[in-house]
Amino acid sequence: MIDQGRNAPRRYFVDRQGHRVLIGLSLDETAEFEALDLPSMNADHSVIEHGSAEAVATGEIRRLELYSKHEGAWRVWIAQSRAEQNSAFVNYV
Repeated sequence: MIDQGRNAPRRYFVDRQGHRVLIGLSLDETAEFEALDLPSMNADHSVIEHGSAEAVATGEIRRLELYSKHEGAWRVWIAQSRAEQNSAFVNYV
């Protein structure tokens, strides 16, 4: 079996201050997404900890919005990277 995890492109970049930022998101959006993506937010007891089922649903909606924004930018970035990579190998026959 091939381990593709080591060869997969990163889904983030590191900014000048050394912060990891997801492609397509700002630093603040990345921090918000990571906070919303914590396992404790997805656990059944999160309704009790965070006040209401509405708060959890709102957090999940926001997490999905941020993920969709990241995923869309990621797909564009991958397509551009592949196009640049392919154009670097010009066939001079």
